[in-house]
Amino acid sequence: MPGVSIIMAVYNRNFSLVERALDSVMEQDFHDFEIIVVDDGSSYSLGGQLLKYSIGREAKITYLRHANTGQAGAVNKGVLISAAPFIGLIDSDDRYKPNHVSECLKYMKKGCDLIASVPEIVAGKPEHYYVPDKYDTKKDIHINDCIIFGTLFGKREVFTDVKFKNIYSLDSDFYERAGQKYKNQKPDLKTYIYYSGSEDGITAKQRRLRNMY
Repeated sequence: MPGVSIIMAVYNRNFSLVERALDSVMEQDFHDFEIIVVDDGSSYSLGGQLLKYSIGREAKITYLRHANTGQAGAVNKGVLISAAPFIGLIDSDDRYKPNHVSECLKYMKKGCDLIASVPEIVAGKPEHYYVPDKYDTKKDIHINDCIIFGTLFGKREVFTDVKFKNIYSLDSDFYERAGQKYKNQKPDLKTYIYYSGSEDGITAKQRRLRNMY
């Protein structure tokens, strides 16, 4: 049984970005992990590239393909087939620093059930440091004031008990609902590299909806 299960949901992302994300997990200084890649109904082209990447790495990577359900459904399915006592997430266009998993595990040893760390932000434009506020999507808040999906890391029981919902700010919703029962913390680790400003991300889609009215 692995020590940590890392779950990545993928849907029609440029493979070069997905490869960068997967490589960053493979290069961790903590080696006792599995990666579960859930292909959420991507194109056959991307599916073939993901399968090709997985071949020869079966000891570390499980590739699962299913019909499109959205990010929440894909991650929830990944949780169901995970084997480790701890679960981490990674968005398919982000990456880990080499010590991300080992640093997250330190907080589990301190008694935390779930953490959502402050990321290192890579943004091409000043406005990319801000995202629509879930309470009022006409207003923007700084990324550091949010819960970033890929930074979520915690005990498996949290993820099996508290399911993700297909809503805007599903990460913050998950973190808040988990906090009603479990011990949460938001450490200033900056071991997760968050690339802000992707045009196919949920934040950009939310902005486009906002600008329509």
